[in-house]
Amino acid sequence: MSPTKHHDIPVSPDHSHPAAAGAGIQLDIKPASAAFEARYLARDIQAGIITGAMAIPLSVGIALMSDYPIKVALATVAFACFIGWINAFIKPGNYIGAPGVAAGLAPVLAMGVANFGMENMAFVIFLTSAMQALIWKFNWQKYILLAVPSYLVEGLLAGVGLKIALKFLTFTYEIPAEQESAEVFWNGARIQMALVSLAGFVAFLYLFSKYKDNKPAVPYFLLIGASIVVAQFLPVPMLHVDNVDLMLALPLPHFDSALTWVYIISFAAMLAVIDVIEQVMSNAAIEKIDPLGRKCNTNNSLLAMWIGNMGASFFGGMTNLDGLAKSTTNKLAGARTKFSVLVIGIVITFFVMNSQYLEYLPKFSLAAIMIFTGWKMIMGLWHVIHYGQYAMVMATVCALLVYKVGIFEGLLIAMAVHGLINYVVFSQADKIPGKVIIKKYLDKFSSSGGGAD
Repeated sequence: MSPTKHHDIPVSPDHSHPAAAGAGIQLDIKPASAAFEARYLARDIQAGIITGAMAIPLSVGIALMSDYPIKVALATVAFACFIGWINAFIKPGNYIGAPGVAAGLAPVLAMGVANFGMENMAFVIFLTSAMQALIWKFNWQKYILLAVPSYLVEGLLAGVGLKIALKFLTFTYEIPAEQESAEVFWNGARIQMALVSLAGFVAFLYLFSKYKDNKPAVPYFLLIGASIVVAQFLPVPMLHVDNVDLMLALPLPHFDSALTWVYIISFAAMLAVIDVIEQVMSNAAIEKIDPLGRKCNTNNSLLAMWIGNMGASFFGGMTNLDGLAKSTTNKLAGARTKFSVLVIGIVITFFVMNSQYLEYLPKFSLAAIMIFTGWKMIMGLWHVIHYGQYAMVMATVCALLVYKVGIFEGLLIAMAVHGLINYVVFSQADKIPGKVIIKKYLDKFSSSGGGAD
């Protein structure tokens, strides 16, 4: 049974009902807890189970995109959930945000694995979390947002989304090895697999458009359930999960080159900044969808994020943040407090300990989910329209650079072009001296207001 309307009204920190405050009436009501409230227990358990089940295929897909073991990705999500719930008792950042491995950072992590080796990624994540700790401690997030325009971040995510969509496109026509033909690539088996994948993707899109506003987990459940049934009648490639051992170890570097140190520090800084910006953007959206209209404190969310990242580095884990897709599902499934996140962590922990059940998942259903995820990231470019034509062009250029040149290099080139254009416009068109332009730019940081948002 749903809580009464009275229970669903947020309470202000001074223990007064917001409606009564204007009338000068003081009510003896405790402020809402971010971590647990008994009256919302049933809601939070239901939401946690639904969101946890929906988060598993997403986490698996992001792990494959990141070139990380699937068990490590799931363990990262579970650990981040436990940290998020504990943090809600002390410094709540948001009330319904669900942590997970970030799709936007998947190709970045894959680049790290390729360049530094998996043996050094634990140290990279540790270094990333240490930088995020500094950002949290001194509330530097506001300066990062001033330095990197939000439309360039949308462009970066669009470029990453294109990488994800094309990466998983190959899963839609992959067939078992015994059905491969040396003479013909598009043989009957491959055409059949492509048609099955297309039917699954179209059905997923239809279900998502139908249920996205009330039951967004339904398309994921039905797609996966139907694909498992199809796999009983047709030979389709299935997911393989490496049974890696999760072991605690100090995240120490395994290199001695000075140039590698410089590259890894730069790489970790990029990871830290992108992770922080994504969390800030997610919190802004989570605040809008909070069912009780509660405010988010982004700096508190950064606390949970860097602790989760630092802890994950001790078992070779990945980076985390409160993802919008999972948070939206959590909200629509009925979540009211972070207790739902604890339930998500328990659900995912079950699959960490019993990863053999994941091998019942056909690859083509995973491809549909991840292509859809990539497409949503690409469509994020539409969020840039209200900034104007220049922002739209720059975001598109950034997306293409990220896709073609690389995430780190693409963003840096886009920022350099953006800075050069602004400098030329102000110095030539508006006849402003170069020193004045630079001073005005630096003044943005010195005049930025403090305080966590």
